[in-house]
Amino acid sequence: MARDVPGSRDAIFPTFFMAGFECSTFVWKDRERKDYVTATGHDHHLKEDLAAAMDLGIGVVREAIRWPKVDLGGGRYDWSSVKAVQDAATDCKITPIWDLCHYGFPDGCDPFTQDCVDRFTEYCRRAAEFVTSSADGPYFFTPINEITFFSAAASDLEWMYPFAKGREDELRRALCRMDIAGVNAIREVDPNARMVHVDPIVHAVPPAGRPDLSDEAWEEEHRKAMEAWDMLCGREAPELGGSPEILDIVGVNVYHYSQVQLDADKKREILGPRDPRRKPLSELLQFAWDRYHRPIIIGETSGFQENRAEWLRMTMEESVKAINAGVDLHGVCLYPFVDVPDWWTQKWAKIGIYDVADKESFERVPCEAYIDELRRWQKTLDQPDNVEPDGYGHRWGRVQLPEVRKYAAKWAAKSAEPQKLHA
Repeated sequence: MARDVPGSRDAIFPTFFMAGFECSTFVWKDRERKDYVTATGHDHHLKEDLAAAMDLGIGVVREAIRWPKVDLGGGRYDWSSVKAVQDAATDCKITPIWDLCHYGFPDGCDPFTQDCVDRFTEYCRRAAEFVTSSADGPYFFTPINEITFFSAAASDLEWMYPFAKGREDELRRALCRMDIAGVNAIREVDPNARMVHVDPIVHAVPPAGRPDLSDEAWEEEHRKAMEAWDMLCGREAPELGGSPEILDIVGVNVYHYSQVQLDADKKREILGPRDPRRKPLSELLQFAWDRYHRPIIIGETSGFQENRAEWLRMTMEESVKAINAGVDLHGVCLYPFVDVPDWWTQKWAKIGIYDVADKESFERVPCEAYIDELRRWQKTLDQPDNVEPDGYGHRWGRVQLPEVRKYAAKWAAKSAEPQKLHA
């Protein structure tokens, strides 16, 4: 089947700037299922949220098909929640990237079993049939979100189901097997459907004075963090059926806690923003591009509280450096668009483009500094600051990556100019 050769198209996505809505549906360590679409009020503010994204020039959003909610068992499905999202996205001329499993399995579905693989495969096929019959393409899917992170969180960390302590490697392999089967099922429905496989990209260093731990830090950064992508593209465990076309688009997730000191007891200490051991994001993006030579997006990124605007500034400066170095970067996804309750405390994390006033009205409150910084970069890269209702941002879109690259080069040249001193 024909699919884009990396770098051969002006654009894969309708807009360069994207957004995402938190949609976890895991069974948490308290053995209670969480639904973050409901917890953020996104289900009740759906049209308002997507209209706000449109007004900010965002024509692509990561949305959820919540597997535990739509799969009723016995081959029965309830697509009503998906239809609501698709209808709102169509009205706003926004293209969804559909997350099909965001940490959540239906009750009683054991990922280590063939029954679970078969159930997920059929679910992916049916989801693709529903989406392709409900809206015009192109169509984008993330079959299983953050396989590498998920396999750690749901095994030794015991944060979420299946609580498979001691089976992290086995779970990662099982999730990759499910994902590959899901991709194949989706492409039986639409051979041109695109996959966005997201996972954190990390940088790990040993403690000061412990060069003996350098190999373990290297292993964490260069192999373990990449293992799911490696399986999906066929570099590892080729018997699973992975290939570059299965991996397709690499979604690099970037947060402040992605760079750590790895201690002797395997505990991770986050490297502070001014720690000289931190690695520039541009180098991490270059590493992913050199390893896979697949189109890349920043699949998730956000700052924290009052640092959101500054984080976006730093992220975009490094993204522009990567573009100028030849990385085939197709977009930056600001995630989450609407704030989320912290997993542990359930207090609002204040990491979204919009804060949430309370858990009754779920009133959206814009983070003005964050929005101003987004607008500044849209202007810098000559990107639109609004998705027009005449159809801009729909179907194959209007992003011209050569134009993005041209303005990225202009920014770099201007940044290199000596700055005049002012009294």
